[in-house]
Amino acid sequence: MMNKSEVELKRYIPIVEAIAQTFGKHCEVILHDLTHPQSSVIYVANGHVTGREVGQPFNHLITQVLLSNKFQNDLVANYKTETIDNKVIKSSTALIRNSIGEVIGALCINFDLTHLEIAKDFFGSFSQLEQDSVKEEVELYGNVLDIVDDLIGKIVDKDRVDDMDRSHKLQLVKFMDEKGVFLIKGAIDKVADLLKVSKVTIYSYLDEIRKNNSD
Repeated sequence: MMNKSEVELKRYIPIVEAIAQTFGKHCEVILHDLTHPQSSVIYVANGHVTGREVGQPFNHLITQVLLSNKFQNDLVANYKTETIDNKVIKSSTALIRNSIGEVIGALCINFDLTHLEIAKDFFGSFSQLEQDSVKEEVELYGNVLDIVDDLIGKIVDKDRVDDMDRSHKLQLVKFMDEKGVFLIKGAIDKVADLLKVSKVTIYSYLDEIRKNNSD
């Protein structure tokens, strides 16, 4: 049974298909339900472009959208991503709000530029890419901070914290680390508070996660 936000977001499916069919097989369009961050993908058109599938989580929402200095009016357009098989992708992401202004979803467009590289001189203006790099902890304000705080709250789901064991909490911290949550100033404090553990515990989780990744 679909939840309220998914019902509302399903109305965007014709728009997803219109974009994908207009720009052809090299254009992937993804619809996310951000009220369920760990399985946010609810619809994909032309999923062969990056291999995205229904049930997967978001990838670049925090690192290349919310943390981008080009994020404005709930949109970042024409940023660069790459697939694991080295496709160069031109991406754009727009947030979707419900009738009371809450962010409930996102519409992402991924265009495969691989086949345009040979004609780069002719398509220069079309294939221009912009990319921000986030190397240090970033402090957010206003609207963006509210979005990120809400996203963290949905990832953790405070109503279930009392029933979580250490492995579950570690899994959530790992997910948030992979998605760039801890690049945001104050995120460790917020996550520690929601998970009802100390900051030291979150740091120990991160050390364990990164050690396992390096091994």
